[in-house]
Amino acid sequence: MIHAWLQPTWQRLVELGGRLPHALLFVGPAGLGKRELAEALAARLLCDAPRADGHACEHCEPCQWRLAGNHPDLVRVVPAADAAAAAAEGAGETEAPARESGAKAASAQILIEQIRDLQAALSITGHHGSRRVVVLDPAEAMNVFTANALLKLLEEPPAGCVFLLVSSAPRRLLPTIRSRCQQWHFARPSEAELGHWKARADRDAQALLALGGGMPLAAERLAERGGGALLARFVRDLGGLQGADVLRLAGQWEAWLKSKEAAAAGFGLPELSDWMQRWVSDLAALRLGGRVRFFPAQEGALAALASRMSVAAASGCYNELVQIHRFARHPLSLRLVLEDMLMRYARAIAGARG
Repeated sequence: MIHAWLQPTWQRLVELGGRLPHALLFVGPAGLGKRELAEALAARLLCDAPRADGHACEHCEPCQWRLAGNHPDLVRVVPAADAAAAAAEGAGETEAPARESGAKAASAQILIEQIRDLQAALSITGHHGSRRVVVLDPAEAMNVFTANALLKLLEEPPAGCVFLLVSSAPRRLLPTIRSRCQQWHFARPSEAELGHWKARADRDAQALLALGGGMPLAAERLAERGGGALLARFVRDLGGLQGADVLRLAGQWEAWLKSKEAAAAGFGLPELSDWMQRWVSDLAALRLGGRVRFFPAQEGALAALASRMSVAAASGCYNELVQIHRFARHPLSLRLVLEDMLMRYARAIAGARG
């Protein structure tokens, strides 16, 4: 499915026809549908008889292979952790699968072995004509060694092969990777482009749209995983926080982040610390005479809190939370990080800095 805000880009890609470059890099914030667009383009390129609107026919033999998940000329390169999560979602699992004691967690990186396997696969002649397509997402999941291995393929691409790279953090890619690809940039949808989405999205997804920075698909995914309840608790806990309650709330949040509810939603310390940053960002914006961006439904409560803060306290707290968020994926102690984060916030609300 190509969403309304991606239709102009899709039409440009269709109009290029056989003039597409051998490598395209789709760049933009997460939650816009870049991967879906890459998959639609891959389907079109492999189809024997694309429709008038540019989409694959879904009926020819190559389309049937792709729909069955075994097209030999379509290669997807994704982190093992993402592949495992997609498989679990496809099987209808609502909770993160439990790992056996001592089992190794699936990698969140694209490993160099995957690129070597890709090199071997592309050394073989295509099974259905000369066209082959590689979808690599997210491209920033490559480390420097993996990226250098891919670079060799981009510099000397096999005949008829098109590489579709997807990235939400292009600055983390090697400059040489970016320079070998034609970059296509995706912007946040306008209000007009979101009209159809808002008409069909549920209330939770709409409430989470602002928190997700205006990215509709990110809001949908979070809503499907119980994001509405998570947001309600977050707002309730912070709105009534007093300095003396910090240690108690840190303990409650530690249990919350370790709960099945949070695991099923993929909600951990990185996501919580990100929400904290956005909450304080809105407080700072109000204190400076601006508007609420991430929590519009809570503007009244935020305004009351902002009135108790100095500008220096608000901006100082935000900068401190940025530093905490940088280490949120690998905390030495979850409880201590939560206590530190909440203490800094409580001091800012009290109008002091430390």
